[in-house]
Amino acid sequence: MAKTKRVLRVIGIVLAAVAVLFAALLLFLTVTEYRPAPIEEVSVTGTADEPADGRVRVLTCNIGYAGLGKNQDFFMDGGGMVRPDQKTDVETNLKGIGGMLTDHPADVVFVQEADVDSHRSYYIDEAGYLAGLTKKNAAFAYNYKAAFVPYPIPMIGKVEGGLLTLTDYRVESASRVALPASFTWPVSTCNLKRCLLVCRVPYEGHELVLVNLHLEAYGDGEGKIAQTNMLMDFLTAEYEKGNYVIAGGDFNQAFPDIAGYPVVDTENWTPGALSADMLPEGWQFAVDSSSPTCRLLSGPYTGDREQTQLYVIDGFILSPNVALKTVRTIDLDFEYADHNPVLLDVELQ
Repeated sequence: MAKTKRVLRVIGIVLAAVAVLFAALLLFLTVTEYRPAPIEEVSVTGTADEPADGRVRVLTCNIGYAGLGKNQDFFMDGGGMVRPDQKTDVETNLKGIGGMLTDHPADVVFVQEADVDSHRSYYIDEAGYLAGLTKKNAAFAYNYKAAFVPYPIPMIGKVEGGLLTLTDYRVESASRVALPASFTWPVSTCNLKRCLLVCRVPYEGHELVLVNLHLEAYGDGEGKIAQTNMLMDFLTAEYEKGNYVIAGGDFNQAFPDIAGYPVVDTENWTPGALSADMLPEGWQFAVDSSSPTCRLLSGPYTGDREQTQLYVIDGFILSPNVALKTVRTIDLDFEYADHNPVLLDVELQ
């Protein structure tokens, strides 16, 4: 009887200790939670001129914090990895991404998932590296900032990453515009706080409004809808001011009227769906479906596309006064990231 009491006492002490530790962790995450304002000014490095002839080339690419190349998978997509096995894996991917930017020069570059100080990317300042490599003006906004992410096992740990816009143009102002949150407390304490990174370039008495975005990937679907609605409200308001609007990035939603990439893996992550009806008259999507822009990270990439779940979820939205010339997915076969870049040529009218 006495032995049973001792065992129960030990179990009680252990459970109490676990409860205290959990409460302390929750308190820490709550106190340190990233709470951005609805709109925040973002600093921009460098100065340059406005578009000279109205022709603009934009490249968008989700670089997956240089941790999601062909040899990597991801636990949220059905894989098992939290981060690459070695720092050199991140360095190799980042160097390849930088080479892609050098090989495909653009006036504007929208980068998503660029880390600046994260455990998952071995604390490499990827945004600083790409800005230095391209020697372009740079604006950065946090899309994910958490002092500690306590899941899965091994844990994600500290994350600081987000959206990076690089451009040869003079940016008059830049801002972080918060998108509706998809998660509530306590999940919100260590989850993404998504946003739009808006850069304003003066052009013939108006502004070229460059909107870098990375919309909700997970959640119950309501977050995606709310963010997409806010995005369109923002874009149309800018156009009504007489501005030129180019919005691009990772929508995490399939574009309408795209064939050839059916969702066959319903066990893991699936994208939402954009509707053609969401665009007002004169607006258009700019997307190229000749190659996929994203792959499912349920396992390393073997190169066999018939056995890989593929998507087209990266592209652009253009206002009526921005004429589409060409749009092309740069097929890198997912060598350095789980997304392929998309290159856009337009003319401001």
